Amino acid sequence: MSARLDVLLSHGYVLAEDEHERQVMMPYAPLGLLYVSAWLKRRGLRVEVHDSTFSTLPELERRIDEQRPLVLGLYGNLVTRATLLRLIAAGRAAGCYVVLGGPEPAPHAEEYLRRGAHVVVEGEGELTLEELVAHLRERGLDGVERVAGTVTLGPDGRLRRGPAREQIAPLDRLPWPDREAIDVPRYLQTWRQHRGFGSLSLITARGCPYTCTWCSHAVFGLTHRRRSVADVADEVAHLVERWAPDRLWYADDVFTIHTGWLLDYAAELRRRGLRVPFECISRADRLDERVADALAGMGCRRVWIGAESGSQRILDAMKRRTTAEDVRRKTALLQARGLQVGMFIMLGYEGEDECDLRATAEHLKAASPDVFLTTVSYPIKGTEYHDSLGARVESDLPWEQRTDRQLRVAGRPSRRFYTHATRWLVNDVALHRLRREGGGGLPRLLRHWAAAQYGRLGMRLTRGEREAAGSPGGRGWDAHEGAARRAAGAR
Repeated sequence: MSARLDVLLSHGYVLAEDEHERQVMMPYAPLGLLYVSAWLKRRGLRVEVHDSTFSTLPELERRIDEQRPLVLGLYGNLVTRATLLRLIAAGRAAGCYVVLGGPEPAPHAEEYLRRGAHVVVEGEGELTLEELVAHLRERGLDGVERVAGTVTLGPDGRLRRGPAREQIAPLDRLPWPDREAIDVPRYLQTWRQHRGFGSLSLITARGCPYTCTWCSHAVFGLTHRRRSVADVADEVAHLVERWAPDRLWYADDVFTIHTGWLLDYAAELRRRGLRVPFECISRADRLDERVADALAGMGCRRVWIGAESGSQRILDAMKRRTTAEDVRRKTALLQARGLQVGMFIMLGYEGEDECDLRATAEHLKAASPDVFLTTVSYPIKGTEYHDSLGARVESDLPWEQRTDRQLRVAGRPSRRFYTHATRWLVNDVALHRLRREGGGGLPRLLRHWAAAQYGRLGMRLTRGEREAAGSPGGRGWDAHEGAARRAAGAR
């Protein structure tokens, strides 16, 4: 009889059950789990990964029941709460110790622990899970609260937090993600079938030191640690040789944060003859002519900028530490070098009024990004934004049946208002572009004009509506979610 599996890792995200993602079809591997898997295997533990992206929950539940690992390690984010609760029950039924990690469980540790999880990991998972597995194997839950980086429930029902866990440094101590544990070709096939090219993700750093109020820092805190240029270049060379992706997604929070590192990295890729097209996220204040030239030379196709708003008043309230003017200037800088620019726009932040919305529309017209994505803000537990709203954060749904995306802010303009505002914004900006470029034809112009007018009328009619008891929560994103930002998977 084979030895018992030490750890079975999964994330419980099922692509087939995500209506939005089925329309987008841009799946990326769960890098966070794969880093943990690689670390634990290097330490000699018996570890397997069940990547549920292309699987089903019943398949994962059967595997848990059949393998009955010592530890069931589950990664959670904003879209997987209901799944985690289901898998916690499956793990306990199979006699596993259920350990949760990721950006969602830490701020909701007590809720998850009271619903069956044995341990919630705060911060990075590699070192904590390594120590935790050894402790659970030898002593079970006795004294587990002394393991650094853990949150548990004591016999008295109170939360017990272990000592703070030191962060891994330097990051080159980490093995590369355990991609051999999952079906990488399936990811590439899905991309090529739906997008025309295959893309793989990687990260070059951990953490973001910026203080945007709505952004969750539940895993890495306000730190920033970089891998060496050589280590990242080695990984890219391996990805090219092993799987031949058509593009890469550098899933860092701010890929261009360290100018010196980026310039050295660009030189190293050039020296090795590595030039794989890619996309990345940046901030306007971390872009200049040298960085833009380097990105173009490396093969960058698109840079995503967290513009968030065209109103400087709202940007300052968000503690973005950037300006709308600089976003416009850096957009032109990138586009002059043939790079596309994508922008993230957040509506509905606290204090926003229609003057701010108009400023955002004018900002987008002036900046003219190649693409922009809009969303309505929502308060993620553990963020400054959430804390500042206090009792105004509401929901009629029980905790088990909702996510932070479904929270509402009492007194804020209604979801119907922002549906109309989004329609107006998107079509007003599109109409401006068509008129400026002199193309599109009359039918297309009329479609956008009519849609913009409909949105404007809807805003006027719903101007007095406010979110209140019984109203649905908004759907939005944090810095680690959405079609582009959720790509990282490691956060």
